[in-house]
Formats: sequence, structure tokens, C-alpha cells
Amino acid sequence: DIEYVAFEAKNNEVYITTMRAARNMAWQELTPDYGKVNVLMKLTGKDLMGAAIKAPRATFDKVYVLPMMGVKANKGTGVVTSVPSDAPDDYATLMDLKNKQPLREKYGIEDHMVDFDPVPIIDVPGFGNLSAVTVCQELKVNSQNEKDKLLLAKEKCYRKGFEEGVMLVGNHAGKNVKVVKPIIKEEMIAAGDAFKYQEPEKEIISRSGDVCVIALCDQWFLEYGEPVWQKKTEGCLKNMECYFDDTRQAFERTIDWLHEHACSRSYGLGTKLPWDEQWLVESLSDSTIYMAYYTVANLLQGDIYGAKSGSLDIKPEDMTHEVWNYIFFKDSPLPETTIPRSKLDVMRNEFQYWYPVDMRSSGKDLVQNHLTYFLYNHTAVWDNEPEKWPQSVRANGHLLMDGEKMSKSLGNIISLSEGVQLYSADGMRLALADAGDVLEDANFNTPAANAGILRLYTLIDWIQETVDDLHNLRSGPTNQFYDKIFANDINVAVSQADKHYSNTMFREAMITGFYEFLSARDRYRELSAAGKGMHRGLIKQYIKTQMILLAPVCPHVADYVWREVLKEEGSVVNARWPEYSAPDDSLTKAAAHLMECVHDFRLKLMAYTNPNIKKKGKAVIPNETPNH
Repeated sequence: DIEYVAFEAKNNEVYITTMRAARNMAWQELTPDYGKVNVLMKLTGKDLMGAAIKAPRATFDKVYVLPMMGVKANKGTGVVTSVPSDAPDDYATLMDLKNKQPLREKYGIEDHMVDFDPVPIIDVPGFGNLSAVTVCQELKVNSQNEKDKLLLAKEKCYRKGFEEGVMLVGNHAGKNVKVVKPIIKEEMIAAGDAFKYQEPEKEIISRSGDVCVIALCDQWFLEYGEPVWQKKTEGCLKNMECYFDDTRQAFERTIDWLHEHACSRSYGLGTKLPWDEQWLVESLSDSTIYMAYYTVANLLQGDIYGAKSGSLDIKPEDMTHEVWNYIFFKDSPLPETTIPRSKLDVMRNEFQYWYPVDMRSSGKDLVQNHLTYFLYNHTAVWDNEPEKWPQSVRANGHLLMDGEKMSKSLGNIISLSEGVQLYSADGMRLALADAGDVLEDANFNTPAANAGILRLYTLIDWIQETVDDLHNLRSGPTNQFYDKIFANDINVAVSQADKHYSNTMFREAMITGFYEFLSARDRYRELSAAGKGMHRGLIKQYIKTQMILLAPVCPHVADYVWREVLKEEGSVVNARWPEYSAPDDSLTKAAAHLMECVHDFRLKLMAYTNPNIKKKGKAVIPNETPNH
């Protein structure tokens, strides 16, 4: 039932394909007039049934056009070459036609048209020389309509056949399929038995509503797969921090398959190609080393638009290639320029101080293109200066809203300004830090965001009350057992937060440096209340430490407490990271054991003092009171 067209092709030939495929071919210079399809006849699949044809490199002099239910109008040309020896779908279709006379009659297929047996062409270890036949029989495939079984059969046959199969026929008999496939492709093209054809992997609709095609255009390419360049980029990746194994593996896969990439386009915004100014650098290829410009941007631009000169008062036209080379490359000679040597050296020193890129943070979906170009282009530009190559890439997932994808239709999109109005700046930052750290999509949880605001306000109130009452807290030595536990808790919080911040694991930093730190404070308050009370020095140390650990995520709260409550000079963001001793695991375990005993004791005391409280349907009967 698929609709086809017969259309005029180059070299006085006529092709029969779907109209979709014909349109793609027209834009790939396969028709007499570029971009135009001259349709000679419209047909359906039924019109073609039973036609005798010759298939390139086939064993038989002629074969016949046969129906196949798995052929799709939106993939390929709508016509496929049947290989029943190694393609499970093709074998199942052939057997259906052989065994089912009503099916042959429906499509006008005569008996002699299917009087063929699969011809061995590839030997596959474990499957023999008729892999499709073997696997279909193993899985008991009885019809081409058994899609699930055929899908499994294809996975088995295709993967093993490609990786391990050995050719049995032709000039390449005895060679591995994986090796000879591209060779045979080029031989067929050279012999005029085939041509290259490309199409989008799936239907792509442009913003204008048109179905997109792949067009053969004049184009500039970057040869990313070039062996020497690829090896250098692999070296860059080897020495680079990726934070997650999944990110590193994604880079490795991309570097392995990435080859020529079209790096230019003819429209839109962008930088003109220096050697061919009718073209612009396309967006994914652009902006791969722009961070080098950041190091001197403030010296050249007085505003973000570049309309005003920067502090060095240098004109744009004076920034020649030779000047940029002097700034960016340590071995470049002093250029001939009107710019004074002192100004050149200022820019050069700025670049040498700030470069390389310590960390590039971006979406995980860009690893397969833009971020890999970022590595490649750095190794190309700073070919002989590997110390200028990127030091780390931190990839992240997307952001969900209460477990759902953000979309206009759901009405769950919150802008940053709206978020600040709803949750405050620090509340928003805390909720975003809480949303997640790893490559999986983070989840902004609105109940958690509201709870975070309450927790911050409660903390500020407690600190204010505690600081006002510091003079009533005890001083002297911190020799009580609960003092030692709390001092150790401070060391644990600082060491763990330091580790997680260094790894950009902000959620984990908040867990250890805020939430669990608050729990440690509460435990100290509880334990010390039964003793001599809290120690003034330890409490002040806790408050100062808590504000420093909190500052990267909640800087406004931390700075308010630092300046207005603690009366410390300067800003908390300029405070030194707290010094700490190695945490004492024995104290950590002792504290956990103590709290477990306290909890157990309370449960038993409650059961004893409230004998009528039921547990699992039965009254709790206390032990008799000792009488001795």
C-alpha cells in the first residue's frame, strides 16, 4: 500500500522510491536539477509486485519484487534487498510467501517467484553459514508478524555477524565482515551498482513547519577524526577531571566515532570564517576557545557590547593576528604594532595567569558535540602547550519541576526572578543545590524549597538568641565527653563539606555541611543540657563554621549572620576556610552508640511509664518492680 514515484535521475536513469526519499535525493545532486524531482509516474507497492529485476552481486540472474510487511515508508527508499540467509525479517517473509498460498495470491505472486533457498554468504561462529535460518528456528519464528521474536533475532544476527562474521563468497572470501563492508561499499559505488544516500534518522520539522532533508551543499569541515589530532585529544581527556565515569565514557565514545564535522553555515548570527567570509562559523563549532578572550576582555571592552574601549584604550583594528599570537602563545615574538609593549605584556600576563580553563560546566547532551569540539580545538590551538588544555569538565543533567519535565502546557515553569520572589535568593539556591548532583536530571521540589526557607529563618533566630546569651554559657576547658563529640562533629562537617565542594557535589555538601551539622548541634544541646551546659567557645566556633560552610550556597544568610550578628569584620565570602583536625572515628561511633542507647532507653521508659500503650495490637506489660 506504500505510495512510490518513478522519477528522473542523473545519467538518463529512472529511480523508484518513496516521494520522501526522492526529495532527499534531489537535494543530494542525484537528479538532473538540484532540489527538483521530475515525477514520471506514481505507483503503489502492488503495482510493482512480481516484477523481475537484477540485484547487484546477487547469485541469481534475476529475482522478483515481493511484498514485505516490515518495509516502512518513512525509512530508507521504501525498497530493500532481501538477504534471507542473514536477515531474520527477510527469511521470515520468504517462508511466509513459500508456505502461504493465499498470501501469494493476494499480491499476484506466482510459485516460481519464491522458488529460492537462502544462499550462504557469511559464516557466523555459533550460527553457521545461514545465521537467520538458525536463529529463527531457535526462537521458533513462524511468521513475519512475530515482531518481538524477530527483533531479538535481529539483535543476535546483526551484532555477531558484523563483529565476527567471515565472508564466504566473492573477492573478499575469508575476510571479516567488519573489515570488508566499507571496501565493498566503495567497490559498488565505483562500479555504478550503488550510490551514497543520506537522510535524517527520524522526521525533523523545521520552525517553518517543513519536513527537513539532508542536502549536499558547499561546506567547510573540521577533520576531527584525523589520527594525530585525535591522539592528542585523547591525551587531553586522560589528564582531565570528568567528575563522573559516565561523562568520561561519553567523551571516549564521542572521540572514537567523531570524524568530519560541518563547521560553517550561510545564515544567522556568528563569526565569519576568516578564509571564506561568505560563511559563518556554526554555533556548536563556535565558542570553543572563547574563554581565552575572557582573560583580557575587561582590558579591551568598557561595556558588554564593546562599544567603549577598555582600561588599556586599545582600538579593535589594532588587535591583529600577530598581537593575539603574542598574547596567547608564550613562544610568539613581539609583534610590529602601535600598541605599547607595556600594554601587550599586561594582556599576555593576564592570559598566562588565568589560563587554562579549570572547569567547564555544561549540559550532558553537549558531550557528544560541543564539549568534544572544545577539547579538540584546545589541543589544536595550543598544540605545543598541553598545560593550556582544559583541566576539567563538569556535565550535568536537566532540571525537573516536582518530578515532571518543565513545559508551558503543564504551567510549571518558574523563571529565576519568580523563584526569588517565591523562595528568596538563598532559598532558591538551597533548593537548587538540594535538587541533585549527578548526571541524572535534577528535581526542584517545591515542598523542600518551602521547608528550606523555614529552616534558614529558624537558624537565624536561634543564632541571634544564642549570641545574645553567650555570656551565660560556660567557659574554661572543653573536657566534657559531649564537648569532645561536638568538636569532632565540627571536624567531620568541615572535612566532608570540603570534599564535596571540591567535587562540585553541592547536594552532598549541604547534607554534610548543613543538615547533618544542624543535627550535630541539636545533639550537643541535648547532651549538654543534662550536664554542665554548652560551651561558649564551641558554640561560637560552630556558628562561624556553619556560616562559612553555608556561604557558597546561601551567601546572603551567611553574610548577614557574619556581619550583623557575629559582628565580624569584612564579608563571610572572604573568610578563610576553617582549619580542622582529622575526624576521630572512635568518637563518631561512640556518639552514635550513645544516642542509640538513649533512644532505646526512652522507648523502654515510655513503655514502663505508659503500660496501656499498645504495640501491634497487644498491651505492653511492664516487668514487676523489684522488691529487694
